Amino acid sequence: MTTIPMRNTPPVHGIRVPYETHAAFTAELFVSAGMGRDEAGLMGRILATADKRCVYSHGTQQALGYLPKLRDGDVNPRPEVTTVRESETVLVLDGDGGMGYGPSHRGMKTAIEKALAHGLGAAATRNHYHFGAAGNYSRMALEHGCVGWALSTHRVALDPENVIMSASGGSPMSLAFPTRNQPPLVLDMAAVFMGYKDELFQEHFALFAKSLGLAVALQALGGILAGIWKPEFQPPRSNWESNQGAFLLAMKVDHFMDLDEFEQTLDDFVSKARKMRPFPGMPHAELPGGMEWRWERENEAKGVPLSDEHRGKLEDIAREFAVEPPYGEYESTRF
Repeated sequence: MTTIPMRNTPPVHGIRVPYETHAAFTAELFVSAGMGRDEAGLMGRILATADKRCVYSHGTQQALGYLPKLRDGDVNPRPEVTTVRESETVLVLDGDGGMGYGPSHRGMKTAIEKALAHGLGAAATRNHYHFGAAGNYSRMALEHGCVGWALSTHRVALDPENVIMSASGGSPMSLAFPTRNQPPLVLDMAAVFMGYKDELFQEHFALFAKSLGLAVALQALGGILAGIWKPEFQPPRSNWESNQGAFLLAMKVDHFMDLDEFEQTLDDFVSKARKMRPFPGMPHAELPGGMEWRWERENEAKGVPLSDEHRGKLEDIAREFAVEPPYGEYESTRF
């Protein structure tokens, strides 16, 4: 397999596992950590889908960190997500110290419903832990003829002894645009592009300045506007590690222009871009989301590829949580 200069790529060697099997096993891990079955099922599907797209950094390996926090009481395994306020176009949710996946999924689902009714819908979530990959939520809008925007941030320590770059916090964001026949355009990224060092600043001033600007704008939306800095969500008043929030937006395309025209025009743009020369070392010329689109289609048919290292980590955590892993049954798929 070609070595691709990307953070997330398919493994060179390993096994393939059916998506449903992979998702069900992951869900059982979360049930064993104390989570209710519905939320555990959502976690399993979202994390396994990330693996199916080869976004392994935000897939099932995230469970290695989540499960002990749920078991040990750092994160609420059975939160009661509540509505803080709601209008025709806006929803604010309190995650009750749990994982961020449930309230963020509910928030984007509601934002889409509001967009279908009114053209725009937005949600903010707070008082929860990690929400995963931002693209999990922006992509939800695509099948409804909407543009999706999802972002998250967390409370950062604003230490006066640190360089101001540390105020960025590495906030993630994703924008997703629907297409007809071409891969959807899905930007899914963090706001930090390069690790900061004083000696790099002069040469890369623009990169660091823009990164900081983008990150603090996301902090204003997904953090301050969402309410993550409220004293009641911080120690010592809160016992949960609920340091994150999210902002989610859906825009119905046909309130701006005819959906067919938009999708066909974007299809034409994407198609022509994909005929251009690829970046050095890349096998294809793809816009953001294009490689994940390719891998998801392949892995839907063939099974989710797991490296031996990835599989081993999941089997180790499964033993710790007394869950039987299914992966031995798929040795015949080894590549």
